Amino acid sequence: MRRNNPYKWWNLLFFLGVLTVNTLSVTLPLGGNSTGEISDRYHTYLTPAGYAFSIWSLIYLLLAGFVVYQFRQDTGSRDSVHSVGIWFVLSCIFNMGWLFLWHYLYIELSLAAMVLMLITLIVIYRRTRSITTPTSGEQWLVKLPFSIYLSWISVATIVNVSVVLEKNHWEGFGLSGPAWAVIMLCAGTLLAVAVSFPFRDCMYPLVFMWAFTAIALEHKDTNSVFIAGLVTACLLLLYSIWLLLTPSRSR
Repeated sequence: MRRNNPYKWWNLLFFLGVLTVNTLSVTLPLGGNSTGEISDRYHTYLTPAGYAFSIWSLIYLLLAGFVVYQFRQDTGSRDSVHSVGIWFVLSCIFNMGWLFLWHYLYIELSLAAMVLMLITLIVIYRRTRSITTPTSGEQWLVKLPFSIYLSWISVATIVNVSVVLEKNHWEGFGLSGPAWAVIMLCAGTLLAVAVSFPFRDCMYPLVFMWAFTAIALEHKDTNSVFIAGLVTACLLLLYSIWLLLTPSRSR
């Protein structure tokens, strides 16, 4: 007997809401502030180059694939889809909330919204990673979207924290901004490995690599940040390739 997914219409509705709010944030923009203007206002040594944010196009494309996948009669009843539950709806709510709070310059509250979004994605990630023998559809339209989404929000949370600290003139316990950036790049690298290794997920660290490269290029005039960004990005690329090519039984 096929089970009906009680959240499929809610998933569609709130996903369309996210796309709508994102569009408004660019076209209006919300609060009269573009994302780039706010980023420039609170520029930190962890702010990536603008091109890095193009990854949202990929994320939303993959999430659209998930939404369509859960509507198909032959796949919508699968345990992998049902395991997402209400958490996707909640992630959409916090995504929209972050956009409003960020654009209306409630920066501290935007961090709270991002942390809540991060929590929902951690739950989804763990649930979808429990799929031990995924079909190709589950691999590309259930596991992959939330792997990339969680990874980007993990990086974005680190950047959002740095923005809040910059806004509140945190002095960094006597350490310079570049020194803290190097520390956080190293910590981010360890986080990427710690999260991805148990699940043998080569995509999670690749998103960190993308972000760290963009951070390095944005701060090419600050040698320590530039070098740390490139080195950690290269290490994560090599690690991702290793995860991809090494048979799981030999790891």
